[in-house]
Amino acid sequence: MLKQFFILCSGADNEILEGCSQGEQTKYAGIGATVFFTAVMAFIASAYALFTVFDSVYPALLFGLVWSLLIFNLDRFIVSTIRKRDKFGSEFLQATPRIILAIIIAIVISKPLEIKIFEKEINTVLLKEKNAMALENKKEVANYFKSDLDKNKAEIASLKSDISKKEKEVNTLYETYITEAEGTKGTLKLGKGPVFKEKIAKHNLASAQLDTIRKNNLEKIAEKEKTAAVLQADLDKKVTETQPIIDGFDGLMARINALNKLPSLPSFFIMLLFLAIETSPIIAKLLSPKGEYDFKLEDLETALKATLEQDKYQRNLLVKTSAMMHDKVYEDIAQDKSLYDLQRKKATELLELQATNFVEKQKSTL
Repeated sequence: MLKQFFILCSGADNEILEGCSQGEQTKYAGIGATVFFTAVMAFIASAYALFTVFDSVYPALLFGLVWSLLIFNLDRFIVSTIRKRDKFGSEFLQATPRIILAIIIAIVISKPLEIKIFEKEINTVLLKEKNAMALENKKEVANYFKSDLDKNKAEIASLKSDISKKEKEVNTLYETYITEAEGTKGTLKLGKGPVFKEKIAKHNLASAQLDTIRKNNLEKIAEKEKTAAVLQADLDKKVTETQPIIDGFDGLMARINALNKLPSLPSFFIMLLFLAIETSPIIAKLLSPKGEYDFKLEDLETALKATLEQDKYQRNLLVKTSAMMHDKVYEDIAQDKSLYDLQRKKATELLELQATNFVEKQKSTL
């Protein structure tokens, strides 16, 4: 049963193959098995490739089945249509389009399995890229809010600086009137004289101004700090919103790019393996010697071709002979005097009727 199935996969004519030896049947069963398992590998590779794209099993399996059936039908068709000839070059020329297609298919379907084989290494590369992207994203978002944040910080610093300057001024005035009272500086007179009263008045005025500035600026600083908190919250929110996009940066194209950053030699050998698998049905047919089945098939094809050529020649000869006979018959008829007289009489009667009918129409118009 399994042997018959593989023979069916090979595309060989079962009626011809039944009359061949067991060795010949085994050869074509082997070719059919190669065609079948190539389709199985195509199913596995394409299904995994689509799974990495859609993240869903059912579409991946459906597309993988369609793809494997396409490859199976294509391989079966090409293997069955390659005819064993006396020269290997002509056979290879027949298989050249399929070999080119096999190279393309091998490159395409080997990538998904390479991604699976080197999954850990690819994840490491992707992790580094994601971290770099996250840092770059934070930098770009921070640059977007930088002008507003810097302006807000500068305004807060300016308000605090005004308070600090006024505090220094008040402290300086305080030291001035204290030293005046102690007689260590200023007039160098101990006690609270007119100069002392003048200096303490300046201090009290500056202290009152400090209280006013501190009150107003602290209110403004509180508002600016609220604005800064809002800006920082917006910045953090923007970073949080964009982070899932970076986290999801692990699709098929990203993994292929990550794979290309790994050493190329292992990927090259895997691609060669799939190339060998894809071309194996064609290579199996090309390398197989011309056997009993090929001779019988060639005999049937040449016999059919000879029959068709003979039928075509007979039909052409029949048309030519029939034309010659009809030419001779009509030539003999043209020389018959009685037939000529009858045709002349009928033509005369027809002309007379036409003339009479014309005269009647002319009279009716007068």
